[in-house]
Amino acid sequence: MRDGRRPRPAAAHRGPPWGADGDRRAVVSQEDERLRRAFLARVIEPGDEVCGRWLRAVGAAEAVRRLVAGGEQPRGVTDKRWAGLRARAERADPERDLAVAREAGTRFVCPGDPEWPAQLDDLGDTRPTGLWVRGRPSLRIWALRSVAVVGARACTEYGAHMAATLGAGLAERGWVVVSGGAYGVDGAAHRGALGAGGATVAVLACGVDRPYPRGHTELITRIAEQGLVVGELPPGDHPTPSRFILRNRVIAALTRGTVVVEAAYRSGALVTARAAQRLGRFAMGVPGPVTSGLSAGVHELLRGEAVLVTDAADVAELVGDIGELAPDRRGPVLPRDLLDPGAGRVLAALPARGLAGAEDIARGAGTTTDDAVGRLYELRSLGFVERHGDGWKLTRQAMISLRGDRRGC
Repeated sequence: MRDGRRPRPAAAHRGPPWGADGDRRAVVSQEDERLRRAFLARVIEPGDEVCGRWLRAVGAAEAVRRLVAGGEQPRGVTDKRWAGLRARAERADPERDLAVAREAGTRFVCPGDPEWPAQLDDLGDTRPTGLWVRGRPSLRIWALRSVAVVGARACTEYGAHMAATLGAGLAERGWVVVSGGAYGVDGAAHRGALGAGGATVAVLACGVDRPYPRGHTELITRIAEQGLVVGELPPGDHPTPSRFILRNRVIAALTRGTVVVEAAYRSGALVTARAAQRLGRFAMGVPGPVTSGLSAGVHELLRGEAVLVTDAADVAELVGDIGELAPDRRGPVLPRDLLDPGAGRVLAALPARGLAGAEDIARGAGTTTDDAVGRLYELRSLGFVERHGDGWKLTRQAMISLRGDRRGC
């Protein structure tokens, strides 16, 4: 019962022209399916697992019919909640939503479309009803080679620098950078990719025609022109705290892996990384100072199964194809590193200060005097030692080089 009146029998309700027919045997076109799913996107909240299970069981056409005309409510949905869904259904107008979207240069992509990213199906019953997409490129193609870069909104200068560097580095390697369009790490990652002339996708927790946060309107508009802006919510819908959290599962599912740059213990970025892990994607973290609370969540993530990364090459090696290897990591090559081992032992046998005779140097190097003398002349030609009478000493250049070599510390 609604407003004290008995609802009309289902048979008496004609329903929308794109609804299901009585025997459910008619061939359903993809455009009919798009209308139904646009209707459901206005009625069902993102990530609603109960309604998602119901939708999978009965199909979009039957779900619409029950919401509009009345019928058996989904198992697990209370009478109060069902009444709320029916109330939303009364106000839903998918034709208008699609028209508004078209005027804003936005399209509605749903399962069954060529542009639908199949990896979103990994979300199971929390899979989006559909996605509103603003921008020219194909979401499916871009998602095939994408990485999420997420982190704290109130990030430090270090966090913003690392996010921008990662965004630029990944873009230069042909990867699509996906983030949430928020202040802090998200915005820095997007700007890094855009600055490198690369591809980036912003996944919003509101209608894609209503950029949020408002301070990023210019940035999100630029992303829509150069990349893609994506969201589950229909035109005009506003964000809520729960919608931000639920949005993160889409970021995790779209991409091959998620990099967390800075995150406190209670950060939504950690929700994205853990969702990625549950979906079998890579979770990565950029370490920060152990004294920083904004890196505490990242370090906790790294104590688990997440992988430590420091630059785009590390990320690409982990999530990329065979052969996308990061360069070998090593310190600078010092002049003494290029010496023959025998000459290196003779050089090490010279005292840091003052002169030493050839016999003393030979004993320190564990060789003969004749060999030591030959090595000393070789070292003199290379600028490492000087001869003063019968003694030998290190040159100023050699002493600076030795002080700079900390490998033994």
